[in-house]
Amino acid sequence: MQKDLSNYRKSYEKSALMEDSISDNPLQLFQTWFYEVEKSDSVDEPNAMTVSTLGLDGFPKSRVVLLKKYTHEGFVFYTNYNSEKGLAIAENPKICISFFWSNLERQIIIKGTAEKLAKNLSDGYFESRPDGSKLGALVSDQSSVIESRTVLEAKLSQLEKEYGGKEIERPEHWGGYLVRPVSIEFWQGRPNRLHDRIRYTLTDDFDWKMERLAP
Repeated sequence: MQKDLSNYRKSYEKSALMEDSISDNPLQLFQTWFYEVEKSDSVDEPNAMTVSTLGLDGFPKSRVVLLKKYTHEGFVFYTNYNSEKGLAIAENPKICISFFWSNLERQIIIKGTAEKLAKNLSDGYFESRPDGSKLGALVSDQSSVIESRTVLEAKLSQLEKEYGGKEIERPEHWGGYLVRPVSIEFWQGRPNRLHDRIRYTLTDDFDWKMERLAP
């Protein structure tokens, strides 16, 4: 099986990323870019991001999850703490998250350290979820091998009867992570592959150093 993709071409011409027109704070620039992708109304899930971890088997692994909040401290997502990604983060909390918004020809790559959210914050988010999503967190032993889809659906059906009309509490093995960034790189596509790349790096003085990278 073989297919040559070398003729795939696209000229990136929608915008530019220049130092004199952006914030000294990368989190402020992230907010601006996120607002612009939301405003464009051409991305189904603008908060979809790729989370990359170093697995217990020594291999890096990337998967798409949903960003649920961003603040001056960093970026928040939720998952099963016993999942493959949860166990990888417990072993090595240095992770990478990234966004690619093809409609605006933009990418953001964030290196940071993940830490569990306080239990009350995870509780608050869990309570806001629909009951179906809450039960999904209880049903799935995420990343574990299961016999069949039927087993999963039977377990869900059982829990729907068990919790009918009752409050569904957050399981201890499920909750949020805050990713505190140490490096944030913004990529803007440009013609002739001379893309703009601006990297912000957190210094020992907790200030941000801005640098332009070669494309």
